[in-house]
Amino acid sequence: MKQQGAHPEGTQSTSDASSRPGTADADMKAIGDRGDGEQDEAAKDEPRKGADTSDTGRKAVEGKAYDLDEAHVDEVEGDEPLLPARVHRPSDLMRLLVGVLGIALLLAIAAFAHGTTSGLEQDINKGTGQAPDVFSKMAGLVSSIAILLVPVAFAIERLIKRDGLRIADGVLAAVLAHGVTLATDLWVARAAPESIRDALTQPSPGDLGSLTDPVHGYLAPVIAYMTAVGMSRRPRWRAVLWAVLVLYAFSMLVTGYTTPFSIILTLLIGWTVAYGTLYAVGSPNVRPTGRTLMAGLRHVGFRPVSAAREEISDTQETGDRGRRYFVTLEDGPPLDVTVVDREQQAQGFFYRAWRNLTLRGFATRSSLQSLRQALEQEALLAYAAIAAGANAPKLIATSELGPDAVMLVYEHSGGHTLDSLSDKEITDDLLRGAWLQVKALQSRRIAHRRLVGDAILVDRSGKVIISDLRIGEIAANNLLLRMDISQLLVTLGLRVGAERAVASAVSVLGPDAVADCLPMLQPIALSRSTRATLRKLARERAQREREAVLEASRHAKQARTEEAPDDSGVVLDKPDKKTARAQARAEKRAIDEAIDEALQEAREEDLLTQIRHEVLLIRPQAPVEPARLERVRPRTLISFIAGAIGAYFLLTQLTHIEFGPLISNAQWGWVAAAALFSAASYFAAAMALLGFVPERVPFRRTVAAQVAGSFVKIVAPAAVGGVALNTRFLQRAGVRPGLAVASVGASQLFGLGCHILMLLAFGYLTGTEKTPSLSPSRTVIAGLLTVAVLVLVVTSVPFLRKFVVTRVRSLFAGVVPRMLDVLQRPQKLVTGIGGMLLLTACFVMCLDASIRAFGSQGTSISLTSVAVVFLAGNALGSAAPTPGGVGAVDVTLTVGLIAVGLPSEVAAPSVLLFRMLTLWLPVLPGWLAFNHLTRKGAL
Repeated sequence: MKQQGAHPEGTQSTSDASSRPGTADADMKAIGDRGDGEQDEAAKDEPRKGADTSDTGRKAVEGKAYDLDEAHVDEVEGDEPLLPARVHRPSDLMRLLVGVLGIALLLAIAAFAHGTTSGLEQDINKGTGQAPDVFSKMAGLVSSIAILLVPVAFAIERLIKRDGLRIADGVLAAVLAHGVTLATDLWVARAAPESIRDALTQPSPGDLGSLTDPVHGYLAPVIAYMTAVGMSRRPRWRAVLWAVLVLYAFSMLVTGYTTPFSIILTLLIGWTVAYGTLYAVGSPNVRPTGRTLMAGLRHVGFRPVSAAREEISDTQETGDRGRRYFVTLEDGPPLDVTVVDREQQAQGFFYRAWRNLTLRGFATRSSLQSLRQALEQEALLAYAAIAAGANAPKLIATSELGPDAVMLVYEHSGGHTLDSLSDKEITDDLLRGAWLQVKALQSRRIAHRRLVGDAILVDRSGKVIISDLRIGEIAANNLLLRMDISQLLVTLGLRVGAERAVASAVSVLGPDAVADCLPMLQPIALSRSTRATLRKLARERAQREREAVLEASRHAKQARTEEAPDDSGVVLDKPDKKTARAQARAEKRAIDEAIDEALQEAREEDLLTQIRHEVLLIRPQAPVEPARLERVRPRTLISFIAGAIGAYFLLTQLTHIEFGPLISNAQWGWVAAAALFSAASYFAAAMALLGFVPERVPFRRTVAAQVAGSFVKIVAPAAVGGVALNTRFLQRAGVRPGLAVASVGASQLFGLGCHILMLLAFGYLTGTEKTPSLSPSRTVIAGLLTVAVLVLVVTSVPFLRKFVVTRVRSLFAGVVPRMLDVLQRPQKLVTGIGGMLLLTACFVMCLDASIRAFGSQGTSISLTSVAVVFLAGNALGSAAPTPGGVGAVDVTLTVGLIAVGLPSEVAAPSVLLFRMLTLWLPVLPGWLAFNHLTRKGAL
């Protein structure tokens, strides 16, 4: 920041007209009292981004004000860039989701709790039926008139105050609500279950042959209109609104023209459509601008001259920090003012909500605070930090800026952020000063929660100032204090290295306090920007390692070429096959050793590992086991949801099946055959893996590893667990790590190609089974066209094209050389291809035997149809993030078998038997095999 009278560089000068001198209180009162519509119009009158009018404004000369053209002008430099007229509020989206969830819950209750809903309706009808007839008729007449007059009256009041934009939003919401109402009525009348129809309708009193409307065609639009225009934010209109709604609902229930569930559904539809409309088109932007800020400063006793908006760099976390201004005064030192409004406060809401869901309570903070709570928290922390002896900006005033914003006024601290300093300017004294501030805060149990580079200021004298205390906590527990230490260690380590960062921390806090923070030294405990920086550095390290490996491979091949003797003009005896093979192995071994050496030289430790090593040099007995901060892992949450959906679908299919007769009539010979095919799949899987490994690996132990994979895929996604286990097994069997990864990758890549070819081939055959001509089915044609469209989209979008090319290039970088090695050994290639085909055949025959075990002579389907269903289900299971493809595979196989003509009472138990034999029953043998191989050192 500049000194008083100076302006920050890079700002643009604008001006905001204000009232005459001496009317600051009136300005502030108007800002605080007027509604959203009035503030919208005031914001429209004030230029968002205009020309500098300071030549006709008020000039301050030697503390005296001179009015030119009798107009008071507030100079605001770098005021908002052109603000959008509308903003999409996360709160509107949350209300939309809550409304949709409420509608789904209401329909679920109506569908599955028919007895409860019927009893509830009878009780309500019995209670309302005791009302006097005169009162019922009067209530119906008054509510029918008022339900239409109240919205019209509110619209007239808004139009008088020039708030027509909100009226347009309300009309749009009403039209959409009416459309949703018609669609719901049509669905209930034609397609809804009988229980839902009974809960939402009843025989019409006026026409014995018809039913009442499930949703009130004009009540839902009225509710949507009144919600979208913001009537609920005004106490008087809100009271009138609820009185009319209650009176209308009562009159409709008494006269028998509706049901309680119909009233509730109507309210939810109107409310949900209103907030969906507001989120889709956006709400009017009422963020306070320069005029509101200057009036607010006068309201708390200051005499501002100008305000300069602080520019935020792209690397800083904006989040909910608020907008910051440098304000100069007519008399006195300048000020630092922070303005927080609802829009900025809501930024990052979904990220914070996700962290609150997945992390333990002590590691999170509230995902949504009111403006009053945010103001009180920041003020409390500002006072507490200064009382603790830390250098923090001094808070001198707070105030509301209308109904949707607050401001906090600090003494100007000046200085530069740590991020803006060069590496040479970050001295050991500066590092020590930063740790002294943290020590002062922690002496009073104050946690900062965001010790990143832009929260640490350094003034001209070198004094360190801790700012941005807004998300901190007082009376913090030990874990939060240790998280602050680990965060600052990483922040400083990114600038000066791990050694200097740890040394400076130990010199101030002591070795024990620094050692205790090691369990918190994990990415999830760090700030969002710090994690992004660490990920960027990890990508750069990986790129350097890849380049070093490629360079070493190129030099090794070049050296072998130069060392080869020049045999021009000399006739040499051709070496026998054994000698040539030995020479090729020696050359390959030399190249591998050169690559490994280059990889070891190029490998760099990440910053967190470097910090741990530096701390362990000081305290070797320090705890290093990471603390568990996650309440639930994202993968676990996704697996639970997918598994619940799959279980629900499977149970709904099984509820209609009588298992007694089904089991008694089951053909146990086919059950035994299915079990044999399932067991044979492990030998086929071992062949498919060993076919792409030129080195000698024991076959029996490989089969045991595939059995162990049955246990591993229960605790990890199928496409991840098997790859990790096979790679580990090959490494333990003596295959180099890079070659092990390449072998498993080659096996997976070749398996993917075979899978796609077989799916297309069997799909083609399925379409030609019932026709004499070889014309493919429409499903195959649609699938091919879909794939073609996806390929065109990927190749035409630069971002997607770059993403796919990068992934494919990294895959082929190691896999293709490995496949070339395999191609030189035909026996290995035949083993790999045969294993792939045999593995697919075993699973297809297992599923076919499961179908025959429960099906009669006329319910069986062709083997090609079974193959298509299995290949599609297996592909989806590999892509699903659930362990073993739980849920995704079960649903796909069941739906697929039903689609190809198998009755549901046969398809569901067949899939259940197939999954029992291939997924659940092998878990115990897999666990035994896993433990056995682990004890033998094979895993």
